[in-house]
Amino acid sequence: MSTIVTSDGVTLHYTDEGGGLPVVLIAGFTASAETWELQRRALRDAGYRVLGFDRRSHGSSESPAYGQRMARHGKDIHDFLDAAGLGQVVLVGGSMGASAIWAYYDLFGADRLRGVVTVDQTPKMVNDEVWRFGCYGLTRDNLGTFFEDGVPDTGRGMPVAESVQRIGRLIEALGRVPRMSDARAPETWPLLQDHAEQDWRDVVARLAVPSLFIAGRDSQLWPSEHATAAAATNSRAAALIIDDSGHPVNIDQPDLMNEALLKFLAGLA
Repeated sequence: MSTIVTSDGVTLHYTDEGGGLPVVLIAGFTASAETWELQRRALRDAGYRVLGFDRRSHGSSESPAYGQRMARHGKDIHDFLDAAGLGQVVLVGGSMGASAIWAYYDLFGADRLRGVVTVDQTPKMVNDEVWRFGCYGLTRDNLGTFFEDGVPDTGRGMPVAESVQRIGRLIEALGRVPRMSDARAPETWPLLQDHAEQDWRDVVARLAVPSLFIAGRDSQLWPSEHATAAAATNSRAAALIIDDSGHPVNIDQPDLMNEALLKFLAGLA
């Protein structure tokens, strides 16, 4: 693993291998870059430079008590691209990792981006009378307490027992269970709360690079239609809903995820 130090003094870890167009993989809440192992292999074998980035308080990166907001995570991506000497890249983010990408874009724009892929992350988590594709059960009325014990079981989508079974292939590839952070740690709960309060729909509409919104048909967190609704606001965007998949599409359906990712990257050439 390599490291960079952010502008506010936090050491972040990343992996870097291969050549060709750089593809940066950014995992979701509590997840490490290891959860992209099946995508890492496919991308490397297809001739891409693959970088797995652990956000602050995730994976092997430091876990400070400060900077636990999406804007800072977006700045961290910028610091990482600078320190790693990366120019044109494709950013791939799963769940909260997608929100970190949107935060980056909101701050720094499209200059260094060739494309963006987001995996099962609604751009607005709070449901209201206009937006019905947020987190199941989350409204403005209960936003302050909804995540106080971590991410709740919504009782929707793919059953938890079945979803747990899907991780077997990833464990086999790694030779162990992937590293995960504590969702209820005092330094990560504020991040989850800040994440829940964001509305990225204006950023999604302004993305000036090709974008792909992937969703799991049986996501446990929100209706899969969030992907088509988001893509409909941007002429350079497309949506793909993957059947027989819950929220972690890259784990539940790695072959279909890899096929979609490689097809998107080929289209950027």
